[in-house]
Amino acid sequence: MNNSIFGHLESSLNDYLADLTRRGESADPATATRIANSELPRVVAALQAVLDEHRPDEQGRCPSCRRRLFGRAPAPCRAYLAAHLCLLVTEDDQPYSDTPRLGAR
Repeated sequence: MNNSIFGHLESSLNDYLADLTRRGESADPATATRIANSELPRVVAALQAVLDEHRPDEQGRCPSCRRRLFGRAPAPCRAYLAAHLCLLVTEDDQPYSDTPRLGAR
């Protein structure tokens, strides 16, 4: 990782997500509920903000993703695909049951 501002932002975000995962996995049910009540709305809002930046325009193209100099990538872009795969595809839907899910530790 580099020392740019992006590197610091990426590191702190990765640390936050890893800490949230660790706390959720090791928490008793009451603590897990408190963590979910306080942190889940923030994570959902962050994901929604990212997806809002990638909402397709009237031609069905992502305004944020560029594939070539004068064109836009067709929708759904990688942001929508990644969110869908991480959140909505179950292990039963995956072709290989031993394939780790994104974010799984």
